[in-house]
Amino acid sequence: MKKIILFLPVLFLVICCSTAYKTITYKMPDLTQVDDGVYRGIYDLSGTPVMATLDVTMQDNKIINIEIVKHICSPIGKKAEKIIDNVIERQNLEVDVVSGATGSSTAILKAIENALQ
Repeated sequence: MKKIILFLPVLFLVICCSTAYKTITYKMPDLTQVDDGVYRGIYDLSGTPVMATLDVTMQDNKIINIEIVKHICSPIGKKAEKIIDNVIERQNLEVDVVSGATGSSTAILKAIENALQ
């Protein structure tokens, strides 16, 4: 009986983490309205243990760097950190999320949006 009791919270966590991000949307703020500087963005994926804190560096109305300050996630979620390069390259949040790390990808993209608002 103890095995079943221990398994239920894990199952609940997996189900919540796998669906919580599906209703979240993000939109790139108008970069022409963002002054040069470093901006901190935080996003906590509600109902999950996923959270991202990052610093976005702006120069001449362009994102020149994104540094992850803290990323709480599963080991698989760490793979999502590579989307930062795509955001900088495209200067847009419309990038492919990392398969298997969609929750972390979403948290990172939302943190970038929050930093630049």
